[in-house]
Amino acid sequence: MVNQINDEMSKSELLVVTGLSGAGKSLVIQCLEDIGFFCVDNLPPILLPKLVELMEQGNPSLQKVAIAIDLRGKELFKSLIDEIDVIKTRNDVIVDVMFLEATTEKLISRYKESRRAHPLNQNGQMSLIDSILEEQQLLSNIRSIANYIIDTTELKPKELKERIKRHFADEKMNSFSINVTSFGFKHGIQKDADLVFDVRFLPNPYYVEDLRPMTGEDEAVYNYVMKWKETETFFEKLMDLLIFMIPGYKKEGKSQLVIAIGCTGGQHRSVALAKRIGEELNDIFDYNVYVHHRDAHIESGVKK
Repeated sequence: MVNQINDEMSKSELLVVTGLSGAGKSLVIQCLEDIGFFCVDNLPPILLPKLVELMEQGNPSLQKVAIAIDLRGKELFKSLIDEIDVIKTRNDVIVDVMFLEATTEKLISRYKESRRAHPLNQNGQMSLIDSILEEQQLLSNIRSIANYIIDTTELKPKELKERIKRHFADEKMNSFSINVTSFGFKHGIQKDADLVFDVRFLPNPYYVEDLRPMTGEDEAVYNYVMKWKETETFFEKLMDLLIFMIPGYKKEGKSQLVIAIGCTGGQHRSVALAKRIGEELNDIFDYNVYVHHRDAHIESGVKK
């Protein structure tokens, strides 16, 4: 067992960063470079085997490598999945795929702010929205094999950097992390979630005037949500399910699991449940467990 662990630690690590244009790939590459990755932007997939050969030679500077690949490579991009599959058969390099995305509305807004042309619309013959929709379709296959899917719609650049640093700065890429998030259905479903649970059936603190401006992180709201028999029954059944499922996700090679808890506004019930679930999972599993509240600040008016 010790030898197996040492073998894993000695392997080089390759992170392929891809996704929708405007979703933040350049920012992620900059962040990875800051924390010690050797980074290459817009590497043609056909050159991936050559890069892997260099990594297998044991060069210390190529122990951690991140490459950004997108549709600027046009026809060359089509070979990306095949090249990744070949690399996964090799023994000396661990390869993971990160896919960045955002809503169509947010991507349109970002392009209008930057005044840049979409990679699929360099000749100006397509509308921006058609370019984005076509790119979503073209990238659907690579998204399906990604270990990490990050929706950057609601993430500011600083928040995206913090998420990348939190996951990659001090730990091996083949480790397993659990992200428990709360959200409000009225603000849109958590798009990068692997598991979504709806807690709108629980008694709502919103209708208690003193609790309305607070969030589920406040003790009074937390205690209100947890005092009901329905809450306790749901929590116990959900934990049984998660304890059964989570080891299976890790066994199948998943690097990150996003568990999203939703209520109406994402301020009270989902926040309290996400908080408790995160604490419980942290006690049960020897994994990295993070808790994030996406919409609590929107409803409460509290600064994020």
